[in-house]
Amino acid sequence: MENRVCIVTGAASGIGFTAAGELLKQGWRVALLDFQAEALSRAESQLQSLGECKAFKVDITDAAGVEGVVSTIAGGFGTISGVVNSAGIARDVPFLETTAELFQTILSVNVIGSFIVARAAAARMIGGGTPGAIVNLASISGIRGSLGRTAYGASKGAVITMTKVMAVELAPHSIRVNAVAPGPVDTPMVQTLHDAETRRGWLRTIPQARYATPYEIASAIAFLLDGERASFVTGQILAVDGGFEAGGLIARA
Repeated sequence: MENRVCIVTGAASGIGFTAAGELLKQGWRVALLDFQAEALSRAESQLQSLGECKAFKVDITDAAGVEGVVSTIAGGFGTISGVVNSAGIARDVPFLETTAELFQTILSVNVIGSFIVARAAAARMIGGGTPGAIVNLASISGIRGSLGRTAYGASKGAVITMTKVMAVELAPHSIRVNAVAPGPVDTPMVQTLHDAETRRGWLRTIPQARYATPYEIASAIAFLLDGERASFVTGQILAVDGGFEAGGLIARA
């Protein structure tokens, strides 16, 4: 793992922050990307005790900005071998109340931002002849229809298809591409979005009857990045959802 770098977007909080910590424990160098300067600085300070990490402030929808940051990482921090596209935004808005502007914003961050980062990193992996792995953050809302998820669900459905195409096209370059599709996770973003009624709705339909912890998602991400344990896994969408996707009629006491 010496000198191998994993880029983690959305690293200032939530799944991105937890994934960065787990990867540091496993010996990766981690480049922490986020657009929130203060939160990113705090995250860097908190994670430095676990291993070598470095913060880079960037808006992932800014292609030129991302290209510059990725070039800096490859030129001075280490060999880029992994990417975790964790940055994203979510909104819970009924279909008829969803504006075109909101839809465009969510697609821009969740889909195009992930594409921009993955493309920039993959170009360095190919250019350096380095095997690598990319993990995109999808969502169970990109697989099943959920109330209020018109824009968010569509964006994550697009991430799923993009993941599969990337896996096929990058396989000849020894780059694996997979996605994790979480169910509800107790992150700051979800705690803001999910009121008591929303939580009750999820808990009624998840066989394990609880929300995931960020660590449970981070562990799945770390597995998919592992070049030994997941060496023949590519183009897959791993639902980490407590059984939500599999569920049909569920009995509750």
